[in-house]
Amino acid sequence: MAQYNSAFSGQYPVTKTVDVSDDFFGTEVNDPYRWLEDDMAEDTKDWVRRQNVVTQQYLQQIPFRDAMVKRLTMLWNYEKYSAPFKEGGYTYFYKNDGLQNQAVLYRQMENGDPELFLDPNRFSADGTTALSGIEFTKDGSLAAYTISEGGSDWNKLIVINALTRQLLDDTLLVKFSGIAWKKKEGFYYSTYDQPKEGSQLSGITSQHKLMYHKLGTNQSDDELIFGGSQTPRRYIGAYITEDQRFLVITAANATYGNELYIQDISESNAPIVPVVTGFDTEQYVACSDNGKLYIFTNLNAPNKRLVVTDADTPTADHWKDLIPEDRFPLSVSTCGGKIYAQYLRDAVSYVVQYGLDGSRQKEIALPGLGTAGGFSGKKEERELYYVFTSYVYPPTIFKYDIASAKSVVFKKPAVQFNADDYESAQVFYASKDGTKIPMIITHKKGITLNGKNPVMLYGYGGFSVNLTPAFSTSNLMFMEAGGVYAVANLRGGGEYGDEWHNAGIKMKKQNVFDDFIAAAELLISEKITSKDYLAIAGGSNGGLLVGACITQRPDLFRVCFPAVGVMDMLRYHKFTAGAGWAYDYGTADDSKEMFDYIHRYSPVQNVRPGTCYPATLVTTADHDDRVVPAHSFKFAAQLQAKQACDNPVLIRIESKAGHGSGKPTSKIIEEQADKWAFLFWNMGIQYK
Repeated sequence: MAQYNSAFSGQYPVTKTVDVSDDFFGTEVNDPYRWLEDDMAEDTKDWVRRQNVVTQQYLQQIPFRDAMVKRLTMLWNYEKYSAPFKEGGYTYFYKNDGLQNQAVLYRQMENGDPELFLDPNRFSADGTTALSGIEFTKDGSLAAYTISEGGSDWNKLIVINALTRQLLDDTLLVKFSGIAWKKKEGFYYSTYDQPKEGSQLSGITSQHKLMYHKLGTNQSDDELIFGGSQTPRRYIGAYITEDQRFLVITAANATYGNELYIQDISESNAPIVPVVTGFDTEQYVACSDNGKLYIFTNLNAPNKRLVVTDADTPTADHWKDLIPEDRFPLSVSTCGGKIYAQYLRDAVSYVVQYGLDGSRQKEIALPGLGTAGGFSGKKEERELYYVFTSYVYPPTIFKYDIASAKSVVFKKPAVQFNADDYESAQVFYASKDGTKIPMIITHKKGITLNGKNPVMLYGYGGFSVNLTPAFSTSNLMFMEAGGVYAVANLRGGGEYGDEWHNAGIKMKKQNVFDDFIAAAELLISEKITSKDYLAIAGGSNGGLLVGACITQRPDLFRVCFPAVGVMDMLRYHKFTAGAGWAYDYGTADDSKEMFDYIHRYSPVQNVRPGTCYPATLVTTADHDDRVVPAHSFKFAAQLQAKQACDNPVLIRIESKAGHGSGKPTSKIIEEQADKWAFLFWNMGIQYK
């Protein structure tokens, strides 16, 4: 390894300790940094300021950091479009000119010129307010959109006359909410009781509520439809079927498993009818057509299936398979009176068009092995748009003619990238218990794999989330400089259905860490890299993954990037929406056995004195009200206090940002440049 003066030679900010402990089934656990949980306290704010000063001083000394910012800015500067969608007489689409902080929503009439509809860059001076969602009435004349300020999960909901672009007086506060218009009279939405000032990071004590808002009235007068104290649930969603007949309600107490209810809103005072009760399975209504409900479910189908039933008899004992379960996980969408079955085959997309009668009609020819998304639209449409991408294929929009099953390129990005210069291959390796795990490895063609290649290994492994191939401008800069990017599809994700997910939860969570460690060991044994050139990264649940691997195998990695991670597993369920993650994690309060298991891997509690930990850059944001920044604060404080060598342990705390979505382009480029500069500097590699 080349030698740089990458060691941390300064002093970490002093972090006070307090005498606080908890008793878990007779085991006392000290929590000396409990005070950092109060992000509104002045001493916490001062700690954040001091940490950011030290981190920025370290990063700014790296001689090639500015060159990385410049190169990333050049690579990022190309027009980016979303797939179009039709509302009323207009076709809408999002466009970013290249370096705009937020994508702009445009629209155009057939054969007309595009016109600006909503520009989130005008919502705030610094670009930290994002457009997080929009929903139109069926005729396209009204719309309700939500904005997130500073990355918060609390959103403002604003109503606009879509024809004149004039704002109405209706402005609401919502959280984890969709928007379901009931004709043009009003809409359904979800929220919690509004937080008190300064308590945005406190635990949610109120239950989620589905409300109905009549246009022109105050939010305080809105009608409770479902949830609250009547039917307490943590997460409630709602939407109206395209035929405008049914209000569909999903209700859950965790991130997995939901009840399903319907209400026939074509009739006055119709009851809310339970379709599926209990939280052991997941389901939703894919569409309603001629008195039939098409329900997507994993009930008795771990890889999911699509069933059909009469709306008058919606319960499971009346269901009939329309698209039966396959050996690969299924998802479905509809457009033009067709059903699009999207399968995951070893974490890559395979798409088939079906009729509403269940007849298999056509396979969609995709450009290669990658990820296809979209395949949705209104029943009267005769064409649809989808996006295809892979690690070596920039996201490209295709127009698909439903009748002929032909796809043509609609928008191809002009990114500075030649796919012929790169290669991407999938390998399968054995985890600790022998389970075969897929991993995709991507790099520039022609590089010599001799154990000295800088490698970024990325993973997630939780909440049935699928990591599928996707192009990244940031990763492109890393690979063009000789880096190798590897993504492992760990257990806990959904790449192979429910069984794969359930193999990485609760008392099987260690499988996820073992899978990731085994991926690292394979990359080393195959001489793709060595421990001196191996970095790992992950965010949110992936931040937990990285944190656990840091504490379990500090000898295996050179550089680590735990982002917005769930690091204090003994207390995660006491903050904001954390209690809803218990299906995946369990909680330390469940039982002594569960506490003992969690206690053995929880990153905050497993940092040991006298250990040399890898060079680590912890990242979080001050407005993250999903995985509160206290997790990262406490983990960084533990690492800094117990680090036994001169590898830097730093924390980068973004201001006016949240869990990740909606972050302005300028902040993303700065953050990515800091990451890559930290990696190259600590591997002793000169970036050119």
